[in-house]
Amino acid sequence: MEIILHAHHAEVPETLRTEAEIAIRRVAARLNRVVDAIVRFVGDGKTRRVEIVLHGARHRDLFAHADAYAFEPALAVAVHRLESQISRSRRSRRSAGDRTG
Repeated sequence: MEIILHAHHAEVPETLRTEAEIAIRRVAARLNRVVDAIVRFVGDGKTRRVEIVLHGARHRDLFAHADAYAFEPALAVAVHRLESQISRSRRSRRSAGDRTG
């Protein structure tokens, strides 16, 4: 899986880049066949935004974003939102498979 990190109007320290890569690999491990992930760090005035897109071969793209005053909490919230989407999609696939008819 390829992870692409973009910084737009922002300086992102190497420790935060590493933290983002670790979080994306952890989230992607819960899905089958993630092709790549794009993480954007956007600095817009006082607000910091993190956007994450996961592209998969067998599922729709997943997108999450979060705004905060610093990148670290924005990354944590965006990753949490991705995890929630994955949990919902896995539950809906399981319940669809349970239906007989």
